Amino acid sequence: MAQTQKQSHYSDPPASVENVQRTLSVLVDNEPGVLARVIGLFSGRGYNIDSLTVTETEHEKHLSRITVMTRGTPATIDQIKHQLERMVPVHRVVDLTLLGEPLERELALIKVAGKGNDRIEALRLAEIFKCNVIDASTEHFIFELTGRSSKIEQFIAIMTGLGLVEVSRTGIAAIGRGKQGI
Repeated sequence: MAQTQKQSHYSDPPASVENVQRTLSVLVDNEPGVLARVIGLFSGRGYNIDSLTVTETEHEKHLSRITVMTRGTPATIDQIKHQLERMVPVHRVVDLTLLGEPLERELALIKVAGKGNDRIEALRLAEIFKCNVIDASTEHFIFELTGRSSKIEQFIAIMTGLGLVEVSRTGIAAIGRGKQGI
């Protein structure tokens, strides 16, 4: 039986150009429809979003900060930034990755069910990873874990063999190092 390849409407980048992951911080007006317009820019052009968080950060000025983690060639990332900068409700676009290694954190809630040795092992490992137990019964735990995405991925992978039931993640929050703000 012949294998069928996944077809895409978008051309693949040349093999010599490497994709990079970037964390963008976008300062926007906090008004209805802004998030939809920003996300529409990504989806309309076939750009992928690895992580997305948004919240109002300056209440008096009614400004929100959107943190987007995306991948693409350096030229694609530049194109994304330029297109975002041209949008009316966007005040500033900063590539936190270019400023140096940004501080990134994510929150995850992880439900693990089990009994006996698996339950004891899950609790022991959660302590090593500095998880908080936020709900528990004789048959399950819900752990709260905050840290880099790689730490959360590692914990989830370990819990898979110990009774992982469900995971809820916030996406990353990121900020540049040093005294300068965006």
